[in-house]
Amino acid sequence: MEIKAIGCEPLQLKRVHLKDSHTLKVYQENGGYASLKKAMNMSSDDIINEVKASALRGRGGAGFPTGMKWSFVPRDSPKQKYIVCNADESEPGTFKDRYLLELDPHALIEGMLIAAFALGSEACYIYYRGEYRYLIDIMDKAIEEAKAANLVGKNILGSDFNCEFYTHTGAGAYICGEETALLSSLEGYRGHPRMKPPFPAIEGLYACPTVVNNVETLTAIPQIIEMGGEAWHNLGTEKSGGTKLWSVSGHVKKPGVYELPMGYMDMEKFIMEDCGGIRNGHELKACIPGGSSVYAMRADQIFGKKVRMDYEGLVEAGSLVGSGGFIVMDETVDIVDSTKNLTEFYKHESCGWCTPCREGTDWLTKIFTRIADGGGRPEDAQLILDLVDNIEGKSFCALGDAAAWAIQGAVKRFPEDFKKHLLPNNGNN
Repeated sequence: MEIKAIGCEPLQLKRVHLKDSHTLKVYQENGGYASLKKAMNMSSDDIINEVKASALRGRGGAGFPTGMKWSFVPRDSPKQKYIVCNADESEPGTFKDRYLLELDPHALIEGMLIAAFALGSEACYIYYRGEYRYLIDIMDKAIEEAKAANLVGKNILGSDFNCEFYTHTGAGAYICGEETALLSSLEGYRGHPRMKPPFPAIEGLYACPTVVNNVETLTAIPQIIEMGGEAWHNLGTEKSGGTKLWSVSGHVKKPGVYELPMGYMDMEKFIMEDCGGIRNGHELKACIPGGSSVYAMRADQIFGKKVRMDYEGLVEAGSLVGSGGFIVMDETVDIVDSTKNLTEFYKHESCGWCTPCREGTDWLTKIFTRIADGGGRPEDAQLILDLVDNIEGKSFCALGDAAAWAIQGAVKRFPEDFKKHLLPNNGNN
């Protein structure tokens, strides 16, 4: 498993290779908490403006500008304010946050402390997916270390800044990666998404102003304060600042977590050189660059196209950055089979709150099961597209869109795989 930076000096990954990188001692020996000290001598506006200048966009999938999200929190609200870290990381193909939580937990604590200081919060919550339960022990020890060093708790570093940390685990529900469903779960309710507006920045956890950011987003904050927002911005492109972590899995010789500057200019080079190329002499067939929720790309959309790996570049190429779950598939993969697998996942993970997603994903699963059993019909491809059209943009939250995009991309871009299963007289159903 590779864990390294390509085309830039490591920032997010600069400590993960050090022995005992999860400890406060190693973190401080390598510059840790210097950014917090610097931030505590800045005004709230100055901190938020640095984050805005960085062009940091949320690394959990939505890509919303982080500084703008922070600026929505009302400073004059008499209510408690909360910083919540979304460590749910449930998107298939995504695992980069796990390495940050396991190997560099103090970077997350420092990033959250800076956010709390800027926004006037005295409570930080880290919400883990149920399958990451073992990582809470690592984080709890890091929080204890930080508290003993007067970096968490009362009168931090001798100031009047107070901030406590709490860790919480979900029960393994994909829907709790959606920020309002996460907040419902954190409050002890079933993980159902909430109507927006009001947005969490105005009325989030316990109906109080809340900022929800994911692990990679928050661990970038100390770097931004240390370097300055403009310098961090310049590592990337005009609209996509800094560096980005990519979770590379599938049929490459060197899977792992890679840190690239935003705007890395050649997706083909990344796959064929940086990741070692396709396994065992096989050929690239497809790549899902942003986790299972985004459109899969064909090899001919990648080779010779100089696809730029940032938010704008991947949209132009026909997909999305998403969560950076970079799934590579060779020519042995049957896209119908892989899409059936994803369809079953989305059906299983639908919270059932709204009809388009609940019923639509169930119907799609039944169709894919019939096709897999030999009952495919020529009209099934259009039937599938009609069903996803009744889900996309019509579900209560983005889970429905995610399911629709994954299936749309497969049917539209790999028709030859579907034709093999949808021959006339292929079954009697």
